Amino acid sequence: MNALILVMLLGAGSAIVYLLRRQWLDAVLVLIAAAALGGMLGNYTLPGAAAAAKLHLTGDGLRAAQWDDQPARPLDWQQPTDDTLRLDFPRAIALGRQFKLSATLSHGAPRKLQLLAENGKIIAETAASGTTLTVQWLPPVAETLVLQARLLDAAGMTIAQGPVPFEVRDAVPLQVQGRFGAPSFDTRALNQLLAQSNAVLDWQVTLGKVVTRSEAPRTAIAKPDLLVVDAAYLERLPEQARASLLVQVGSGTPLLILGASASEPAIWSRMLKLELREQPESKPTGTPLAMAGAAWLPAAKNTGGWVPAGDRIWTRPWEKGRITWLGVADWHRYAITDPRALGLWWQDVLDAAGVRRQEAVSLVDPEEMPLPGERLALCAQGMAGDVQFPALKQTLTWQRRPDRADASCVAVWPAAPGWLALQSGAQSARVYVFAKDDWPLWQKAQRRDATLRYAARTPSAPAKTETPLPAWPFALFFAAAMLLLWWRERR
Repeated sequence: MNALILVMLLGAGSAIVYLLRRQWLDAVLVLIAAAALGGMLGNYTLPGAAAAAKLHLTGDGLRAAQWDDQPARPLDWQQPTDDTLRLDFPRAIALGRQFKLSATLSHGAPRKLQLLAENGKIIAETAASGTTLTVQWLPPVAETLVLQARLLDAAGMTIAQGPVPFEVRDAVPLQVQGRFGAPSFDTRALNQLLAQSNAVLDWQVTLGKVVTRSEAPRTAIAKPDLLVVDAAYLERLPEQARASLLVQVGSGTPLLILGASASEPAIWSRMLKLELREQPESKPTGTPLAMAGAAWLPAAKNTGGWVPAGDRIWTRPWEKGRITWLGVADWHRYAITDPRALGLWWQDVLDAAGVRRQEAVSLVDPEEMPLPGERLALCAQGMAGDVQFPALKQTLTWQRRPDRADASCVAVWPAAPGWLALQSGAQSARVYVFAKDDWPLWQKAQRRDATLRYAARTPSAPAKTETPLPAWPFALFFAAAMLLLWWRERR
């Protein structure tokens, strides 16, 4: 800056000298040379390209499919504060599992959530004052259903009501391998529960030193979905056989240990880093089923990655698999008094143990409510080649997407509400298309969520860029002016 001021002062002084001599052209040349030199020293810039204009938006925003077509731009949007509704429920469940519907609102208040059959009869309901209400129902048969859910306020007025579509499918038989060293009524009750669920059982119970009761599987089991053992069996198992069992668990097979027969805590500490503590006798506790605790239970603070996974249930990862310790006993009492509750309790135990029977082919739940006339991205696992939509008279090809590494996708525009069937080779599936006026509060919530995700793509307006002004044109003007001035002085 000081050099620039000095140049300007010298240029002005020299021009005044030439003006006093009445050398007008020379004065102009001096001023041009001074201005050009000042341009080289000034580090001037040109305005860059204009930043992307802000997108001004009011209301609840757009759906995710609409935002995906928009380039990333800064968003000027104030999220509304009125109440919205978010529903969460599975689109398909296996027969024998509870159907759970959760409704979450923005603000808490006394409300009631009802699940209605197709004839309008209430089949389940719950009341709560929080923001989330959950209702459960056990389907009796495998079928395709479109139930109704109704949300009521404290005065009994309807806040929202709409369809709840899902499929109840026949359960894939679970393949279970059981090994027990201490016969008990509990293991017998578990065997009956699994048999009633159509599970394939490879079951062996040691009755004495040389007597074993075995139940061969009705079909060969290449790789079991679950290993069940009691603590007594593992405590008596030779070291090499234990190591082989843990290798099988490490390959991805869950292991469930019934801990009621444990008697040697040192073995568990050495084998699984599970620290057991002897427990005093106590009355049965727990909900919904009160059960007696095992004589040995894991300590409150345990090393080896053991964490609680429920009421007297502990679990830890084991390479690709999972090991679960069940520290209760005497559940066989409920096999007669409350078999349904016992079955549901065991389902929760198996879920905590990480038991999953993956289907070869399955549709991925859509990210938002499918609506008529709106683009729907359908993704599926285990499908390839062409897919036909008879109702739309379209045949498309499954395509891979970068954000769906384990699935293939197609895009369709449903024409009408209801079930939309698709056929891909020998596989068939269906997805439910909601009507445009179904669940308006849920649609508002989905649009707001999609708009927030879009805003996160460009959180703020980018700063304006500037381009430095090149110095070479000033250098040319300076050189030309000085040469002309030198030539005139020499003339």
